[in-house]
Amino acid sequence: MIKEIRLNVNGKEHTLQIDPNTPLLYPLRNELELNGAKYGCGLEQCGSCMVLLDGQAEPSCMRTCGSLEEVEIQTIESLADGENLHPIQQAFIETQAAQCGYCVNGMVISAKALLDQNPDPTDEEIKEALQRVLCRCGTHSRFIKAVKLSSEKMNSSTL
Repeated sequence: MIKEIRLNVNGKEHTLQIDPNTPLLYPLRNELELNGAKYGCGLEQCGSCMVLLDGQAEPSCMRTCGSLEEVEIQTIESLADGENLHPIQQAFIETQAAQCGYCVNGMVISAKALLDQNPDPTDEEIKEALQRVLCRCGTHSRFIKAVKLSSEKMNSSTL
């Protein structure tokens, strides 16, 4: 059953004609052309499809559009300010954290949620925040370095 659904994505209101039971990932990629979130497992187990829902990192592959009309949705595309990358994105580049790139969306989104709540996390807190995202390339140590560098960059810019 097709219905009018209003979603707040990256600070903009979008009205979609869609089945309310459609997982959020599909209209993000197909209708809104926001391709940062990837389809991985479709079971909320890999983290490739992470988005921020009211500031919390959550998978988008099973969350239905109809359940998100009152939620602020933020995708990785909203982090950069034009040509200026977000400090998290810049740190991931500087530490060469990305390998194949499939999990990077989930890692960056999870790091953003963590650093918004805890600007100076410990290694254990970083590991816990990133543990919902699977990386088959084995670059976890670089992800931890990237989040630590992000924290330093963000904390130095607020002084």
